[in-house]
Amino acid sequence: MNRRLWLKQTGLVALTSPELTKPRPQKPTLTVAHITDVHIREGDRAPERFRKCLEDVKKHKVDFFLNGGDSIHAADYKDVTREQMLAQWAIWDDCRKTIQSFEVFSCIGNHDPWWAAPTPDDAMYGKNYVVKRLGMPGRYYSFSRKGWHFIILDGNNANVSLDTEQMDWLKNELAQLPARTPVLLLSHYPILGVTPYLVGGGHSDFKALKALFYQHRDKVKVCLSGHQHLLDHAVYNGVHYCCNGAVSGFWWGKGDAESAAPNYYQETPPGYAILELFADGSVTNTYFPHHY
Repeated sequence: MNRRLWLKQTGLVALTSPELTKPRPQKPTLTVAHITDVHIREGDRAPERFRKCLEDVKKHKVDFFLNGGDSIHAADYKDVTREQMLAQWAIWDDCRKTIQSFEVFSCIGNHDPWWAAPTPDDAMYGKNYVVKRLGMPGRYYSFSRKGWHFIILDGNNANVSLDTEQMDWLKNELAQLPARTPVLLLSHYPILGVTPYLVGGGHSDFKALKALFYQHRDKVKVCLSGHQHLLDHAVYNGVHYCCNGAVSGFWWGKGDAESAAPNYYQETPPGYAILELFADGSVTNTYFPHHY
């Protein structure tokens, strides 16, 4: 049977996404680096390896960086002292000098806040201090560049979700954008994808977010995340859900019995992603393993 006729008779032609068939513009509007789960710390040559990774990223001539959180190794455990937390941030600041000429837009990872402060009134307690250290305008925020709109989320709330205040803000943010404005959302945790089935760790409010994105399907194009240290790219209702692997791989360690190779976490090597964002809302997300 003729293949086109068979596809038509079986109804599979209707499943073909127009985005996959229409020609893509020759040049991207923006080229953006996505680094996530750096977990910077002393030992295992982690600072040196991270700086070399950033030098490699710069070769792609990116416009700016998106940092997906867990920038420092871990400040969230109850036995972490103030001095240990500050030492990790000092290493981050030193490595950040490698890309000091670039804008870096960050979100908060679950390991970034220090909860062991003597009281919640301590200036270094919790998420507000992370916002200050990473130069963020708030724990969630937005900005625009060259026709694309970027929304940075904070999923570090009950059951890995957006709090009511943030959800209301997100609904308004999407509603007030002009029609067909392409939007990229950055969260630490995956909203949809394959990896939550493997290791958990995804947004618990994914159904509400999925419904909101469908309401604004002419705008929402990309949901970018990390947290899993695993590589995953799923497409649902025209939205690209890209969970990229960790810069730190197996937390800068050698890996374990599940790892496919040294420094891998399960089957994913350490690395970073380069996104090409086009004026028509299309996107490419390319993952680059690095081994230093």
